[in-house]
Amino acid sequence: MESNIADQALKLENQLCFTIYACSREITKLYQPYLEQLGVTYSQYLVLIVLWEREQCTVKELGEALYLDSGTLTPLLKRLQTAGLIHRERSAQDERKVLITLTDAGSQLRHQALSIPDSIGSKICKDTEEFRALLEQFNHLLNRVHQYNKDSYGK
Repeated sequence: MESNIADQALKLENQLCFTIYACSREITKLYQPYLEQLGVTYSQYLVLIVLWEREQCTVKELGEALYLDSGTLTPLLKRLQTAGLIHRERSAQDERKVLITLTDAGSQLRHQALSIPDSIGSKICKDTEEFRALLEQFNHLLNRVHQYNKDSYGK
């Protein structure tokens, strides 16, 4: 009997981590046609969203907002700069900090992207209430897991 319980626990369909991972990949696929029109990848789109909100931030602040380390973020930012969507420059007050700002082209992409959230939301949720409830649950889960990792591993 105990073996059966263990077997159930190790089934792929019973893994929260896998379900969230697979769901994330499937949702990212939904974004693909919209992002191709903008000429950006999903990760680049997330960087742009943060910059559309804040207008300017450091690499560290971007990493904290997106849960990404600088080793992952730096090549992503270089590609966005090469595409002419952002500026990267050292802070005059603290040369250890790299400031990220949008170019005019990066700012203008915001207008093209405005319809994306509603388009995606309508594909995965039956109404706004369901969308808000899911978002609240996932934000709550993210915050709990993130806090646990900070407390346990200092990350």
